Amino acid sequence: MKYQFDKNKVKNKLLEIVSSDQLLTDSLMRDHTTFRVGGPADFIVFPENQEQLAEIAGLCCTNEIPFFLMGNGSNLLVRDGGFRGVIINTRQMTTVVTDGSRVVAQAGALLRAVAKEALAHSLKGFEFASGIPGTIGGAAIMNAGAYGGEMKDVIAKVHIMTPDGKFETVDGRDCHFGYRQSRMRDACEVVTAVELALEPGDPETIRARMQELNQRRRDKQPLNYPSAGSTFKRPEGYFAGKLIQDAGLKGYRVGGAMVSQKHSGFVINADGATAADVLQLIGDVQRKVKAQFGVDLEPEVITIGEDIGDEN
Repeated sequence: MKYQFDKNKVKNKLLEIVSSDQLLTDSLMRDHTTFRVGGPADFIVFPENQEQLAEIAGLCCTNEIPFFLMGNGSNLLVRDGGFRGVIINTRQMTTVVTDGSRVVAQAGALLRAVAKEALAHSLKGFEFASGIPGTIGGAAIMNAGAYGGEMKDVIAKVHIMTPDGKFETVDGRDCHFGYRQSRMRDACEVVTAVELALEPGDPETIRARMQELNQRRRDKQPLNYPSAGSTFKRPEGYFAGKLIQDAGLKGYRVGGAMVSQKHSGFVINADGATAADVLQLIGDVQRKVKAQFGVDLEPEVITIGEDIGDEN
């Protein structure tokens, strides 16, 4: 999509909303994602509060500038041509407040930080998320889960901004949570904060559970390589990693991208992978698993941006 005005004008408009240290121009997305791949984004902007976020999104909508909301970039693959438009990064929106058994966290708060806050107040129920390398806003949108727990189990309310710029509070029961799915994702609603309903617990038991789950993650997952976590959603009745392994694809490689030798459900950046390498590998895995087992593997990773050479 072409701009209605040039990049300098977009930059100046953004600087009317945020300070210069909250704005990056032509920054490589590989420096902002856990996969460590991706070309330059025209702009990456870091709002400090929901008012700035709303103004940035409003500016983009009014002027038909593409924008994408991201947190820690832990479930994101950006193509090698980068992103034409504005990346809104919530990493400066990190306030976490506890009131009784309720924990309220701004969208950019890391899940591990929220888990530590819960532990500090002897609240149980969020241990499952303590090792997930994402933000609570992204986790709510994706209904992230691990080790038998999901965000839908603990979310009481989600504070959102609707596509028309209105702020609303949605009850957790009305978020239409499914497997890696939610109302917010379906409706392109922006999460600004999440309220958790937890339960009083024994701090030592909570700490031990967090340590146990984090050790299991270290033992089973290829955390020493850049990746976007589990690459494929779990197909009903199967496990993606086992299907990929049974198809003989453990260690399968395209350029610098590889199916992990440690866990076949992970595609890793083994050695300077490009997004094109990763996407070709994902496609190869999908075709071979489909051919051998008749099962469609759906990527869990979100892909944005354009390939090198695409027109604006």
